Amino acid sequence: MSNAAPVAAANPGLTGPGELKRRDVVRDEKFRRLVRERRWTSWSLTVVMLVAYFGFVSTIAFKPDWLATPIGPGRSTSWGIPVCFGILALAFLLVGVYVRRANTVIDANVAAIKAGGRS
Repeated sequence: MSNAAPVAAANPGLTGPGELKRRDVVRDEKFRRLVRERRWTSWSLTVVMLVAYFGFVSTIAFKPDWLATPIGPGRSTSWGIPVCFGILALAFLLVGVYVRRANTVIDANVAAIKAGGRS
């Protein structure tokens, strides 16, 4: 005999023991803190990338002569090339920041929640 029937009978909105556990986790302050922290991290990094990218695109649209300016006298490379590589490097850097944060802080918080520790 399964435990699903008594749990569902005691709590009409629940379908079984797994549902009760899910509700407990969602109400847990550690879980709420984890969600806020993960959301803040991802949105912050997204905003940084969008500002850099749209700044670059806006420069192309409104000041293309600046990006076409040679880096130095007699040089054929314009400022557009290193700026573009900078945007690419920024994207890799932000991915690295997120991966490091996810593998250290966020994963540790997930492990604490899975262990059942309450705040």
